Amino acid sequence: MVDAFCATWKLIDSQNFDEYMKALGVGFATRQVGNVTKPTVVIGQEGDKVTVKTLSTFKNTEISFKLEEEFDETTADDRNVKSTVSLDGDKLVHVQKWDGKETKFVREIKDDKMIMTLTFEGIQAVRTYEKA
Repeated sequence: MVDAFCATWKLIDSQNFDEYMKALGVGFATRQVGNVTKPTVVIGQEGDKVTVKTLSTFKNTEISFKLEEEFDETTADDRNVKSTVSLDGDKLVHVQKWDGKETKFVREIKDDKMIMTLTFEGIQAVRTYEKA
């Protein structure tokens, strides 16, 4: 089912992302850059390993993981987190945990677009991507 996500995606819309980053404790300067950056996300799969590359003029990140297996991740804003990615029906759910906190990204495909809903402590941001 990860196959549906395997593509190159370009950000086309972002809602409430500044509030989400602020809730996470991201500094002002980093938020300013984060708000104007339009990243490209490349999702691929080889065997049971999934790779998610986020490419932008600001910073590139790459994670590689097996579904349902916890792994160490350093986020774009330099938090060290324990992450788990799983499939929930047709949704790809990515949970990051650190210092007793938790944030969740839910990616789903709707009308050929990838909708990513980010949730942290009641704050929600929605980022919409289309195939590049």
